[in-house]
Order: sequence, then structure tokens, then C-alpha cells
Amino acid sequence: MFNSVNNPFGQRIESALSTGQEKRQQQQQEQQEEKKYLENDDKDQVQIGELPPLTEDEVLSMTYNYISRLKSEHENEPKIIEKLDKFLKKFDVMKFMKQHSGMTSADFHMIMFNETANIIM
Repeated sequence: MFNSVNNPFGQRIESALSTGQEKRQQQQQEQQEEKKYLENDDKDQVQIGELPPLTEDEVLSMTYNYISRLKSEHENEPKIIEKLDKFLKKFDVMKFMKQHSGMTSADFHMIMFNETANIIM
């Protein structure tokens, strides 16, 4: 009787509790969907132009070229050249390749810059 008098169009009457519960359920569903998308999200890994990974020989030759270029840029600074020579003596290709597996030529230059930045500054 209450429904037909106050609600002549026959619309559903919802209590405040039911709308709050529905909102909570909807928020939980959205959170579960976000979790699902985040779990399925791939790790951020960028390969520039799908370049092939470098081989051991390529890394070694690129390292010598990179260090020789740094030496030529700092030819008037004997301390830096001495540090670069020490870096080359200590350089272990196998260890370097293990630390940076799947490295491309673009990755190499970025990594070598980070490795030698403290030497030349």
C-alpha cells in the first residue's frame, strides 16, 4: 500500500543501505579489474628498433672503441687516461654480459656512459 501511494509509477524504491552496498560492490569489482590488468601487464622493457642482442666479441670491441674515444676526448688529462686504462684492465666481458643480458648496441652506449661517468668527472 505504501508503495502504490507514494510511488504511483511503480518505480523501485531503494533504501540508503542498498545503494551504499551496491556502490561498495561496484568499487570492489573495479579494483579487481584493475588488479587483473596490472597482473597481466608486461614488464617495461624497451628495445630500440628490435636490434639483435650483442655478442661477446661485439661487446669487447665496442668497449675498446668507447674507451679509446674517451681517451682522445681527455688527452690533456693524464689522471683520467690512467683511470680509463685501469677500467679496461679490470673489464670482464663475461660478467658484464651476465649483468646486462640481451643488451643491444643502443643499450651498450647508455650502460657504458653510466659505468664511466664517475671516471671522467
